[in-house]
Amino acid sequence: MPPPSDPAMTTAYDALPKTPANHTPLSPLSYLARTARTYPQRVAVIHGARRFTWAEVYARARRLASALRGRGIHRGDTVATLLPNVPAMIELHFGPAMIGAVLNTLNTRLDAETLAFMLGHAEAKVLFVDRELAVTAEKALGMLEKRPLVIDVDDALGPEGPPLGDIAYEALLDEGDPAFAWSLPGDEWDAISLNYTSGTTGNPKGVVYHHRGAALNAVGNALEWGMPRHAVYLWTLPMFHCNGWCFVWTVAAVAGTHVCLRKVDPGAIFALMREHRVTHYCGAPIVHATLIHAPEAMKEGLGKVACLVAGAAPPPSVIEGMERMGFELTHVYGLTETYGPAAVCAKQAEWSELGLEERARMNGRQGGSYLLQEEMTVLDPETMKPVPADGETLGELMFRGNITMKGYLKNEAATEEALRGGWFHTGDLGVVEPDGYVKIKDRSKDVIISGGENISSLEVEDVLHRHPAVLAAAVVAKADEKWGETPCAFVELKAGASATEEELLAFCKERLARFKAPKQVVLGPLPRTSTGKVQKFVLRERAKGELAPGSRRVSS
Repeated sequence: MPPPSDPAMTTAYDALPKTPANHTPLSPLSYLARTARTYPQRVAVIHGARRFTWAEVYARARRLASALRGRGIHRGDTVATLLPNVPAMIELHFGPAMIGAVLNTLNTRLDAETLAFMLGHAEAKVLFVDRELAVTAEKALGMLEKRPLVIDVDDALGPEGPPLGDIAYEALLDEGDPAFAWSLPGDEWDAISLNYTSGTTGNPKGVVYHHRGAALNAVGNALEWGMPRHAVYLWTLPMFHCNGWCFVWTVAAVAGTHVCLRKVDPGAIFALMREHRVTHYCGAPIVHATLIHAPEAMKEGLGKVACLVAGAAPPPSVIEGMERMGFELTHVYGLTETYGPAAVCAKQAEWSELGLEERARMNGRQGGSYLLQEEMTVLDPETMKPVPADGETLGELMFRGNITMKGYLKNEAATEEALRGGWFHTGDLGVVEPDGYVKIKDRSKDVIISGGENISSLEVEDVLHRHPAVLAAAVVAKADEKWGETPCAFVELKAGASATEEELLAFCKERLARFKAPKQVVLGPLPRTSTGKVQKFVLRERAKGELAPGSRRVSS
């Protein structure tokens, strides 16, 4: 990269003014306003029998903004959600931002204690809750010193649940003005959303997105994917995950149609694809694998569908299965800190001539940065110099540019550490191959990506260490055809103590969200260095192949 020009130098060009006539803060709010103005009667949202046009979505978002303002919500206040993929989630990606509030979409799979931490840490002023999640939400709210305003979101397609809120969602909208005079942020650097990480050490960290990054990644998604105007997007990806990888805003930008889906179900997915002529969807490897292994009768009558996969690299069986269905798979890479995907393995025409195994290897790399993300590369974390493009020299994957978080909420030390040297440090170790594409080789953070969700191995180990019979525990990722990766626990028991694998699994399931609990437990002494440190690289190798003789295993 060339060095920036001398900022001290001034020229006649610098005398030209920056005014509202020629400079507007970037924000995805502009996409909604434009699409509602240009395509007011086009269907924006489909959910069961319900349909909303773009004009209606815009009016409902303005009602939401107006109602929240009337309830005392202002710039910088946190508005939290515990919702599946329902129409309210789409409106919530716009309404709070119209008044400068910050949206915090909570992971619906988390336990009450973790949710309580997040709500308290973010100082959430409002919580929108789906009836199906009311019991968990009530437990979390009971752990807070100050209860936020709670809004019930009723969904005809969801199961019944106990009333929890102070008011229902539709009643709240009735309080608002559809012509509410909202405004763009005064500064595009203003926060638009808050997303919590899984927390590799200690409590989860709150990743803060700004309007500029949200606007740019939304457009970047469309550019990198070749997503056309009026695309029909099926919500197989949770909207709570990195704001749905920013696709809530992308669909508004391309004047497309959202097709909502409460949960991943192959029968429902194929039916919706046929009925609404779905053109695009995203998901972790498990979503694509689930569709591949569905009964053939479900797949009849499908058109061409484009799909994004993130997380673990797609194995040859997934690529072959996608091709057999007529689906076009693209591999992307990113983290919560980069607004979801900010890099893509851009396909080259000549790859189509390769055999399946080699094509899968080429498509399974992390590739390069999105057009609107300045750069992704692999650097030596000590010298901050690029590693050679030899496919062998390890370094750390790093990003810099507009699609990178503001920082971690209320965590200055973690923010400085993550952004040191002018780069965002991913913690993923990789190489640069001779063609310039990046490939991950290992994860220095020991985060396990299962079904598209991050699991901290340290969090699982901490739970295992609470068991009275456990001397030491180490958790690593084990490849899994269904989930991509699952936690595999290696446990060394205290001398004279006893515990079965089944007992340890049950112990974890009682204390962790189910998706975080180990799927396998191996009992036996842990390999250590001369200084007593557990050798996780040895355990990773064991997890890849047959278990050591004499070890016992149980699958959950």
